[in-house]
Amino acid sequence: MSPVGAPLHPFFSALGDPNRLRIVVRLCELGPSSTSQVSGEIPVTRQAASKHLALLEDAGLVTSSRRGRERVWTVQTEPLARASDYLTQLSRRWDAAVERLRAYVEED
Repeated sequence: MSPVGAPLHPFFSALGDPNRLRIVVRLCELGPSSTSQVSGEIPVTRQAASKHLALLEDAGLVTSSRRGRERVWTVQTEPLARASDYLTQLSRRWDAAVERLRAYVEED
């Protein structure tokens, strides 16, 4: 079972850090936000938030644009949808494996 398109390991690796996960959740809930808005919501410095955002951008989870002197970050939904599809496939496989195990144990 391999997901269609680009591999998902950069996605899961990027979200493995609690602060980066908080950033993505914040952007999903509140929409596009500046670096200073993001850094105000997580327990890190603005410089650390910028590094987290750059890593998320490298993983394809966010994009940025300039608005005046600020950089505004927007979450990208396509990688989230791909990860959701992958996890759904994985869940179906586990459900099928558990069902086969149940049937094997109960046959007698």
